Amino acid sequence: MQDVTALTPYQLRQLCRSGQFSRNTSGLAPGFVQANMAIIPAAYAADFLQFCHFNPKPCPLLGMAAKPGAVDMPALAAELDIRTDLPRYRVFRQGELVEEVTDLSALWRDDLVTFLIGCSFSFEESLLADGLEIRNITEQVNVPMYRTNLACQSAGVFSANMVVSMRPMTPADAIRAIQICSRFPQVHGAPVHFGDPAAIGIADITKPDFGDAVSIKPGEVPVFWACGVTPQIAIANAKLDFCISHAPGHMLITDLSNSKLAML
Repeated sequence: MQDVTALTPYQLRQLCRSGQFSRNTSGLAPGFVQANMAIIPAAYAADFLQFCHFNPKPCPLLGMAAKPGAVDMPALAAELDIRTDLPRYRVFRQGELVEEVTDLSALWRDDLVTFLIGCSFSFEESLLADGLEIRNITEQVNVPMYRTNLACQSAGVFSANMVVSMRPMTPADAIRAIQICSRFPQVHGAPVHFGDPAAIGIADITKPDFGDAVSIKPGEVPVFWACGVTPQIAIANAKLDFCISHAPGHMLITDLSNSKLAML
C-alpha cells in the first residue's frame, strides 16, 4: 500500500475505484470534506430527505443525486462514480446487513437515489490545528461510535435514536472543541454531550457499537458528537427491501473545502 496521507481527494477516490484502498478515511485529505452516504430506492427518497431536514445534527445534508440512477455529483466531487469511489460499502436487505463490498457495480439499480451527509472527520482538522488531540487518529483506529437513547424526529418510514461518535478530551479541551465545532453545522456542529455516557444511554464506553475503542486517560471526559451512522440506523429500522450505505468510518472524500463550511 502506498502512502496515502498526501494524496488529493481525486487520487484517493481513484485508489478506491481500482480496489487498492479499502480502509477507514479518518485523517486523510486534510482540508477537504468527508461525507457519509446513503443510497435508497426513489420511492422512499422524499421521506428520507424530510428525515434529514428534521434532524440536522446527525443528518446534515450536503447533497443528493440529481435524479434516480445518477452516479455522479459534480458539485461535490469531480468525475465521481458513487458505485466505486468509497473504500467500503454496506448492503442491506429488509433492514438486515447482508454483506460488505468495495464495488457496487453489480448491485446498481436505476431507481436508486444517493444522499451525502456531513461527517465529523471534516472538523477533526480544525481541532488538530488548534492543538487538540484526536485520539482515534493518534492511535490509528476508526473513531468509536455508540447507539444512544436520544430519539430523532421521525419522518415517514424513517425513525431512529441518534448514534454518536466519541473523542476523549480534558474538560478545558472539550469546551474549546465546542467553540470550534459550533462553526461547522454542516458536519454535525458542536458536541451533543460530554461527561457521563450513561446519561445518553451508553452502558459501557469501552465497547463501541461501531468503530474501535480508544483509550481514555485520567482527567479526560468522553465528548460525543452526533454521527452520520444515525441515518443508517433509520434506514435499517425502515426495513427497506434494498439499500446501501458506506461502512462506518469509510467515507466519500469530496473536493469541497472544509473552510467553505465554516460559519464565521
